[in-house]
Amino acid sequence: MLDQNIVREATRLTRAGQFVEATALLQRMLRGESAPGPSDSSAHVAPARLEPSTIDVKANFVEEKEGRQATQATSVQRRKRAARLDGMRDFSGLGLRGPITRAPPSTSDIAPEGTQFIAGTFRSAAGSRTYKLFVPSRSQGQPLPLVVMLHGCTQSPDDFAAGTRMNFLAEEQNCFVVYPEQPSGANQAKCWNWFRPGDQQRGGGEPALIAGITRQIMRDHAIDPKRVYVAGLSAGGAAAAIMGATYADLYASVGIHSGLACGAASDLPSAFIAMRQGGGSKIGDRGSTVPTIVFHGDRDTTVHPTNGDRIVEQPTNAARPKAKVIRGRVPHGHAYTRTILTDAGGRSVSEHWNIHGAGHAWSGGSPAGSYTDPRGPDATREMLRFFLEHLLPV
Repeated sequence: MLDQNIVREATRLTRAGQFVEATALLQRMLRGESAPGPSDSSAHVAPARLEPSTIDVKANFVEEKEGRQATQATSVQRRKRAARLDGMRDFSGLGLRGPITRAPPSTSDIAPEGTQFIAGTFRSAAGSRTYKLFVPSRSQGQPLPLVVMLHGCTQSPDDFAAGTRMNFLAEEQNCFVVYPEQPSGANQAKCWNWFRPGDQQRGGGEPALIAGITRQIMRDHAIDPKRVYVAGLSAGGAAAAIMGATYADLYASVGIHSGLACGAASDLPSAFIAMRQGGGSKIGDRGSTVPTIVFHGDRDTTVHPTNGDRIVEQPTNAARPKAKVIRGRVPHGHAYTRTILTDAGGRSVSEHWNIHGAGHAWSGGSPAGSYTDPRGPDATREMLRFFLEHLLPV
């Protein structure tokens, strides 16, 4: 049961800019420990820097600050906890924390030969963001689909493109792909700020920037306005859910991998709770939803698998959607349960891929990028297939 006194104190610390203290307090609560008393030496921590609010806590790890104060025995315990992870590189609370020494992906891992992967910048009253744009080799001026890909924490457009291999699938299907980049100045771990109310609304904050990049690409290139889609991983998946809720007139469908529903959190404490236990969604108050495909591992210890259920439980335009359940297994890989909801006309409203034994990583991704699980199923191929089945109503 949640200690509301701890939640209130963590909220107070967050508003005061004391993010390290708030994080440590919430970690204690989620481990079932009582709040530190006045004589508890662990309560005495150095003042936090005033930086953009972020959750940068590694699942099953103690705080870095605690680690500096820990004994050798605690250090051994930390290594044992690390060994119990899913066999993947671990993710931070809002997304990902990767190996410091990881080499950047090679050009051949990012995009196929003969295509373009070009840098750009968008600026507006809401701010500015850089991005990378994939241009397929068969782009001859005819209107083509556009996929907007939102990376997870600590990732970059190059890394995310290499890990998902979306550019290679987009070359097959003749699609543009754009990767907006979240800078460390907006969030110290480069996470999209999905848990802040100012970044969950239309016409302002990060949704306005992502929509602005989308429209700039549509203006500068031959894009079919009926075939524009948005997808993301972890914090990027949560941001994609927000884009679907706030810009349903721009995106024909949404892909969410290991993410959370729009409105699942409204501040730092509720973000921790949503990630650990599953967050409620206020998306029903935002209007109708767009068709959505969700991937989530049932052994995800960073973003609770319940969050995937919450996304597909959102209200849809279909009065009585029909459910179809398909069970399968990737050869030498993960088993999965795929639940498809369709409307009266047979059009898919949502797909939920529950991947058995998978953790917090892009399903079927390439090891050339970070935070991927090559054991499948292939989330990139299935997302793109789902996207191209849907057109934006006119």
